[in-house]
Amino acid sequence: MVGRHAARSRRAALTALGALVLTAFPPAASAAPEPVPGPGPTAAQTLGADTPSAQVLHAMQRDLKLTPDQAATRLVNEAEAGTRAGRLRNMLGDRFAGAWVSGATSAELTVATTDAADTSAIEAQGAKAAVVRKGLGELRAVKEKLDATAVRMRPAETPVWYVDVKANRVMVQATGEAAAADFIKTAGVDGQDVGVRVSADRPRLLKDLVGGDAYYIDGRSRCSVGFSVTKGEQQGFATAGHCGEPGDETTGFDQSDQGTFQASTFPGKDMAWVGVNADWSATPDVRAQDDQRVQMAGSVEALVGASVCRSGSTTGWHCGTVRQHDTSVRYPEGTVDGLTETTVCAEAGDSGGPFVAGAQAQGTTSGGSGDCTDGGTTFYQPINPLLSDFGLTLTTTSASEGTPASQDNAAADAWAAGRVYEVGATVTHAGLRYRCLQSHQAQNVWSPENTPALWQRV
Repeated sequence: MVGRHAARSRRAALTALGALVLTAFPPAASAAPEPVPGPGPTAAQTLGADTPSAQVLHAMQRDLKLTPDQAATRLVNEAEAGTRAGRLRNMLGDRFAGAWVSGATSAELTVATTDAADTSAIEAQGAKAAVVRKGLGELRAVKEKLDATAVRMRPAETPVWYVDVKANRVMVQATGEAAAADFIKTAGVDGQDVGVRVSADRPRLLKDLVGGDAYYIDGRSRCSVGFSVTKGEQQGFATAGHCGEPGDETTGFDQSDQGTFQASTFPGKDMAWVGVNADWSATPDVRAQDDQRVQMAGSVEALVGASVCRSGSTTGWHCGTVRQHDTSVRYPEGTVDGLTETTVCAEAGDSGGPFVAGAQAQGTTSGGSGDCTDGGTTFYQPINPLLSDFGLTLTTTSASEGTPASQDNAAADAWAAGRVYEVGATVTHAGLRYRCLQSHQAQNVWSPENTPALWQRV
């Protein structure tokens, strides 16, 4: 009884204490409820797939034959599929054997596994399941053996190999079955894990010719690309004659094989052109400030006093003005006539690079004095005589399809795209006579009746 009474007394005391405690402090204000977290951004929102650029949509419509809505839907579906594939890859671990999407717009996801028991989990993520023999890690191990063998063999006849997750094997692209078999055998891999695709295709680097970029001559010196040109089917670039002689080999800015000097004149004139191999593509571009590019629309000669800019592989992009045309300069190696003098600076290695006036090609850097720290004088070889002498066509934003014509053939008085015209030259076009107002190489879009800036009817 005593204990029971004592317990009741302690409970009463605690109750009283509790009452005292509760009344000794003012009641706390009711805490605001925790905010309920909203849904996170979707995969499409995170990747920006829900707000694609007009350029992306346009290219998808053009190349994938989609409508604008189909292109937009596809981008969203692909982004969402990537997230689901990632979840499944993490879940499957070593059993994961790859994932891919298919369908023009649906981007239906398929995930491959080496265990049929994973099918229900894959389908629960809205994907199709493909049960295969090899996991992705195993396939990559096979490819690594081919990689190591390629370092030793340098197999020119087997230029491509890759893991094909759809086929669940490593594929070797070769020019013939024998070459592929030799590659596979040397690598010591199981032929059951490797498929062969016979193709004559040989991948190559795709590189643009851009005015102002460096190129190297027979490994002994460096000059700069002038302007892209063509002669028939041969692509190439104009540059300075003192940079190389016919037959000299060139490598590009990345030290890869580039081309061969086709023609060169120096001294007397300072002009040359290099024909490039199939790895390089002619462009109307010239490298300007901060790696931006300007594009050439033609070769209309600028007046004395006009502004001109120059690009070169040593000093980059600099501008000045034309001092005079038709200048003769005696270098230690000989005299060059017909150059244009400018107030633009240049340094060694800039030789051959382009001079431009707005969107018009003017010439290729020859030589000069001074530097780009204290200023100097630079001369350029005008581009129109170079095009005319070598029978070249300047690559422009509206590249003419005409072949440069001889100035002394029977049709010399008929206007023709690709022909270089000097001021005062007269032509016949559509039964009418015109006189040239500015020296230039004719473009298809520059027919006399449409270009009063270049031609005057007589």
